[in-house]
Amino acid sequence: MHILIVFAVLYYMTDLVCSAPLPELSDAQSTLVANLQFQEIVQRSRSLTEKILLSIPETHKSCIDIETLQLNSSDNAKLGIMATNIGIPSVPVLKVVSEKFSLETSLRRMSEGLQLHRDMLSSVSPRLGKTDKVTELTADIRDLGIQINKMLKMLPTETVVQPTSTPVALRLPGEYEVQVAAHLTLVQLQSFGQDMIRHLRSLDQSNEEETES
Repeated sequence: MHILIVFAVLYYMTDLVCSAPLPELSDAQSTLVANLQFQEIVQRSRSLTEKILLSIPETHKSCIDIETLQLNSSDNAKLGIMATNIGIPSVPVLKVVSEKFSLETSLRRMSEGLQLHRDMLSSVSPRLGKTDKVTELTADIRDLGIQINKMLKMLPTETVVQPTSTPVALRLPGEYEVQVAAHLTLVQLQSFGQDMIRHLRSLDQSNEEETES
């Protein structure tokens, strides 16, 4: 019983931290975040990210035939050498907004990470047997990227660095490498999407309204 109470308190505290407003925004950025149009884009982005996360397991099931490749398996950590050999790039790291990690940097890395996963899925898709779910997922990633870029363009600064795209060239000599590449891309996309949800939740002021009500 005591353990359950501790977990409940920790969960509650975590939810408060996740829904708390970002502490390091400038006055201009705080005004922007409160803007109705910006909030609509934030909420649309959250909805799309949640849709992507919900569709990843079904997409994985539809295109991965090797039973040992499981989406949430602890064995995924053992595939690091395979990821390097295939040429799967690292995803941009998302951190809490601070003096060293601005809102601009956060949004730009979201955009770059989405484009990276979209490129990887597009690269591996022609080699997969079933691609319907992959195509739908790729389209949702594109739509989410558009929303993130809209927020970037709204930032009150003339020095916003536009996201860059590096061509993805995966080394896929055989069917096994194709399966591993698709598997690791979806595993990485799931983790990245979960990080995005946490960041978008902190920007979504409707959370505060829900808490107050």
